[in-house]
Amino acid sequence: MKAKKINSNTLLLLITIALFFVMYIAGCVIYADKGFTHLQTFLNVLINNAGLLCVACGMTCVMLTGGIDISVGSLIAMDCMFLAVGMERWGMNAPLLCVLVLVIGLVFGAVQGFCIGYLEIQPFIVTMAGMFFARGMTAVISTDQVSISTNQFFVNLANMKFEIPFGGYVNNKGILQIPFIRVTVLIALVVLVVVFLMLRYTKFGRSLYAVGGNEQSATMMGLDVKRTKLKAYMLSSFLCSIGGICYCLNTMSGSVQQALGLEMDAISSAVIGGTLLTGGVGNVIGSFFGVLINGTISTLVKTNGKLLSSWSNIAVAALLCFFIVLQSIFAKLKESKK
Repeated sequence: MKAKKINSNTLLLLITIALFFVMYIAGCVIYADKGFTHLQTFLNVLINNAGLLCVACGMTCVMLTGGIDISVGSLIAMDCMFLAVGMERWGMNAPLLCVLVLVIGLVFGAVQGFCIGYLEIQPFIVTMAGMFFARGMTAVISTDQVSISTNQFFVNLANMKFEIPFGGYVNNKGILQIPFIRVTVLIALVVLVVVFLMLRYTKFGRSLYAVGGNEQSATMMGLDVKRTKLKAYMLSSFLCSIGGICYCLNTMSGSVQQALGLEMDAISSAVIGGTLLTGGVGNVIGSFFGVLINGTISTLVKTNGKLLSSWSNIAVAALLCFFIVLQSIFAKLKESKK
């Protein structure tokens, strides 16, 4: 039997996965004395980036259609502020607030998707308007930083730990530290699996790839391109709102300045994971490793202790440029073979 050839898309994914393992192993070697080898260090990367993972999954779906969504960071800020003020000042029920946040996400995405799909306005312009609107609404709800401390249900949910039965260690004080994950990680992983299965096995998932690959061909195949784009942006904002709940569970507060630049983290995670900016190519497994790479870079900078936090942005920017160049090279090689 002949071995299957690895195409350029699979190669990009493999490069991303290999890069993550190289970076993490390098961190384990260099910072072994600072606890980088502990399982909890890796789990903390997942905990700190659970919200980003949900957003990156939604961003991947939008980018597959050839679009972009730069409103996600502002939407998360609005979600967090709504949750914080709703619980602390309005005395509302936490589960009800979470449901309302998800509904707001669907409506927000529907408006953006309608403007992009049916009115054919550029995604960047529409989502930029959405970014300004959501950030402005965050300030309308409250200009203060609001901490969540009185809602016992939400506090208990945020503090809930799921212990891992292996990878424990004894710290300097002789206390056994058992590794754990938070509920936010479980939510993010469920989102990842569901979106992966949706993209791989459903008609809607295949439609996203078809629309991003070639809109005219998709239309000739009988696909409703406008409706597909509408659903893509609704899905993105819905997953963003799930990410907003996870983000709020991690920070336990709402602030006007919250999640600044998170949209760029989501886009960079998707691109580093192999999703083409032009659409039609990508998957959430790559975006997952893109998120891990982002989180690992940030952890390496913090573990070093002497580097400015801005170095993590510089490293991500360099990687982003590297993967964009790689995508361009593979695209040209593919064209030359036709």
